[in-house]
Amino acid sequence: MVKETKYYDLLEVQPDASESDLKKAYRKKALRLHPDKGGDPELFKEVTHAYEVLSDPQKRSIYDTRGEAGLSESGGMGGMDPQDLFSQLFGGGGFFGGGGGSRNQGPRKSKDLVHRVHVSLEDLYKGKTTKLALTRNVICPKCDGKGGKDGAVRQCGSCQGRGVRITLRQMGPMIQQLQQPCDECSGTGEIINHRDKCKTCNARKVVSEKKMLEVHVDKGMKGGQTITFAGESDQAPGVIPGDVVIVIEEKPHERFKRNDNNLVTDVEIDLLMALGGGQFTIRHLDDRALVVSITPGEIVKQDDMKVIHGQGMPSQRHHELGDLYLKMSIKWPEHIDPEKIHLLEQVLPPRKPLPKLPKNILVEEVEMSDVDPRQERVMQEDSMEEDDAEPRVQCANQ
Repeated sequence: MVKETKYYDLLEVQPDASESDLKKAYRKKALRLHPDKGGDPELFKEVTHAYEVLSDPQKRSIYDTRGEAGLSESGGMGGMDPQDLFSQLFGGGGFFGGGGGSRNQGPRKSKDLVHRVHVSLEDLYKGKTTKLALTRNVICPKCDGKGGKDGAVRQCGSCQGRGVRITLRQMGPMIQQLQQPCDECSGTGEIINHRDKCKTCNARKVVSEKKMLEVHVDKGMKGGQTITFAGESDQAPGVIPGDVVIVIEEKPHERFKRNDNNLVTDVEIDLLMALGGGQFTIRHLDDRALVVSITPGEIVKQDDMKVIHGQGMPSQRHHELGDLYLKMSIKWPEHIDPEKIHLLEQVLPPRKPLPKLPKNILVEEVEMSDVDPRQERVMQEDSMEEDDAEPRVQCANQ
């Protein structure tokens, strides 16, 4: 019986998944969540840790029976770096173009900084350049990232520069491995006297810097697309700076809806224009208004869909324009002068005559009235409930 399913849920597999199923699920999620692809770094770590545990038969058995608490008790909560596991599975760290081999053969890369920029449909239609202010860490210019004077920083002898201390504890037939931050160096792996610390960065080796990025939103870009500034993320000694990734978020528009490179808008015309033609205007996303003509004699019906070719969104690469679709609705007049009804009768099809009824049918003339809005809502709700109800079948007695 599986005690917890969190790790299985992270990989989106069932608790009885095979080793092959686990590997396929991890590959799929890791490719989507990898920081180099603009994914969530923390979620990438969680998914990778889940796979590391479940792909190890011993750790998986402990997790299935005792959950995460059982792993902690048996010293199994450590594990390799998520990037290393990813590199092993995909055959080296160069999968995303980062170059050469595993992470042990070169400096690691700092996390990417992801920013979301909300952009109007007008800006995506015309293109726009905007400025983004961000704060990042850069190498301290005073100590050149050393944290203090030359020769003042030395490796911590207690943890051998690892920043953590590992202790072993016997628990019956098992040996528990505990990993804790080093007290001597506060987990930094280095020792420096207080008087020798850099006064600018206080031995942090980095300082905060405000930077202004010029973000060019190209015509035709879509929500979810990214703009990458390579190497503009946080700096740290011995670390390759990550990227700043700008994610485009498309704002909803009050008049237009976007469908790929096409636009859809609602157009309301009066009854006279629907029957006799005329012209109406559409304000576009730039400084233009489209004058649209309806030919006299062309009847426009309620909910008709029309199209204007070449007036949609531009494609991003070649800026080729999609189409503009118009969903038509008719605004009926509130009142018509009874004395002018005969004019309508001259141009509209004749009324449908009353049907001939049998002589034994009693004919009674009645008049219609407007329904109270509250009662109308009640009647509509009752009608919907009846439509949703399952049909009842009645068996006839033989």
